[in-house]
Amino acid sequence: MPITNPSREEIAQILQKAKRIAVVGLSNNPERTSYMVTKAMKDAGYEIIPVNPTIDEWEGIKAVKTLKDIDGHVDIVNVFRRPEHLPEIAREFAQIDADVFWAQLGVVNEEAYEFLKEKGYTVVMDRCIKVEHALTKKG
Repeated sequence: MPITNPSREEIAQILQKAKRIAVVGLSNNPERTSYMVTKAMKDAGYEIIPVNPTIDEWEGIKAVKTLKDIDGHVDIVNVFRRPEHLPEIAREFAQIDADVFWAQLGVVNEEAYEFLKEKGYTVVMDRCIKVEHALTKKG
């Protein structure tokens, strides 16, 4: 099954509705792309949940080891991991029943995509959430 992302209009709606973003693979190193992109989303008003077993906190926010460690609903799971890790993350995503699975620019995995689409989830792959936010925000 070819990977088809939501339209730009649908992405705009996703980002306008979302409040909480869990970021898998978020680094606490300010030089890393995951740090810079997530900081921009935090500065745009989103609640960030760092998901990384190797860090204790990010920007003063306590990190969790896995998606299953998050309390409450998650709107978007934004993934900064290599493509081969996506199937495992997709299975964990389905267990917490978040709304949107988002794999960052350059990250694509057909197995994860098909698994999530078959379960009816919204999936975005190979797109930068920060860029999409900038392109779709109103005003």
